Amino acid sequence: GFLSENPDLAAACVEAGITFVGPSASVLELTGNKARAIAAARAAGLPVLDSCAPSADVEELLAASAALEFPVFVKAVAGGGGRGMRRVAEPGQLRESIEAAMREAESAFGDATVFLERAVVNPRHIEVQILADGRGDVMHLFERDCSLQRRHQKVVELAPAPNLDPVVRERICADAVAFAREIGYSCAGTVEFLLDERGDHVFIEMNPRIQVEHTVTEEITDVDLVQSQMRIAAGESL
Repeated sequence: GFLSENPDLAAACVEAGITFVGPSASVLELTGNKARAIAAARAAGLPVLDSCAPSADVEELLAASAALEFPVFVKAVAGGGGRGMRRVAEPGQLRESIEAAMREAESAFGDATVFLERAVVNPRHIEVQILADGRGDVMHLFERDCSLQRRHQKVVELAPAPNLDPVVRERICADAVAFAREIGYSCAGTVEFLLDERGDHVFIEMNPRIQVEHTVTEEITDVDLVQSQMRIAAGESL
């Protein structure tokens, strides 16, 4: 669950001499903050959506929205599982949506900070499974299509993603590897992208853990992801 993304747990394990199966505490802190993750993706050369600086000041966020094209998403920087997130179609709905997202974020994560991000109209949601060892080597195990969702929660996942241009697939998978390498990732993780109707993709976030849907990738690659990340944590290389 979300405890696997908690940097305090990873740090406590290291202090106690216990091997944590997953990335370092510093990487968990980075991926756990959506705004910092987007900045890292930009530094790695990945395409990202227009967004504003995170804030817990409603007036500051309203002022920043003038530079963005609607529709937009209000997103909690510490968010996950669709919580602290609102889609806003036009400026008149923004204040109410920011306030609601902040309340939800404060309740769920103890942090009311949110940011605004341009929404992609009718997107496909494509996520790339990666494995990275402790020596800087990163590989991908292709993508899963998780576009069918309810309240931002994935309902059905398909792999390989149907009707995906092979050139686009190659580009998205390469970007997932580049991002993981940029942040010094290790073990199993998932890099998530939105794909618009023109075939352009943008980075949105990384899940720094093994996911429920990892078995979909195991079916198409015959790679045991749980075993793989335990072997990586034990010091083996890819």
